Amino acid sequence: MAHHTRSVGIFVFSQVEVMDFAGPYEVFSLADHTTDRNTFKVFLVAQSAEQIEGRNGFTVVPQYTFDTCPELDILIIPGGPGTRVEEKVSKVLDWVRTKAESAELVLSVCTGARILAHSGLLDGLGATTHWNSLNELREMAPTTIVYDDRRFVDNGKIVTSAGVSAGIDMSLHIVRRLCGDQTAADVAHMMEYQTQEVPAP
Repeated sequence: MAHHTRSVGIFVFSQVEVMDFAGPYEVFSLADHTTDRNTFKVFLVAQSAEQIEGRNGFTVVPQYTFDTCPELDILIIPGGPGTRVEEKVSKVLDWVRTKAESAELVLSVCTGARILAHSGLLDGLGATTHWNSLNELREMAPTTIVYDDRRFVDNGKIVTSAGVSAGIDMSLHIVRRLCGDQTAADVAHMMEYQTQEVPAP
């Protein structure tokens, strides 16, 4: 069977939380280096090709725009104050729905869950988000079971994490799902990161 390199697209936007996208970016990139099998191709996607100013003045330049983004196997939606703007932009929600439909996995970090909720992707599922936004998520997604005691919630295709550093735990969990325990352990070791295991709902 031919080897398949999974494409991992991370949506970035103005006032995105830096660790929300940088943590998963590091995990999936290191998994690729650790396996030495071109396991993942990780890149940033934004509405336009312009430089993005994230939280606290951190700037990045996306590799792709909505119009040029290739097919995604894994879509990651990070959080940050900017989600309160992005969740109201119909172009963003339409793009997320379209990419989510064909993706193998859709992940959110922190308040990125707000964008999934506004896209209708959390309806009837379990989810979590940053501790300071749990009640807001319950209000905007009344059919979603919102957990306040989990680092991440895995529904199969849709996986959400709690705030900021929890995105690393979720990403390592996905690497474990797709590549096995040893690869996930190797990545955590390279990052000198102590994973926080949580039971599934």
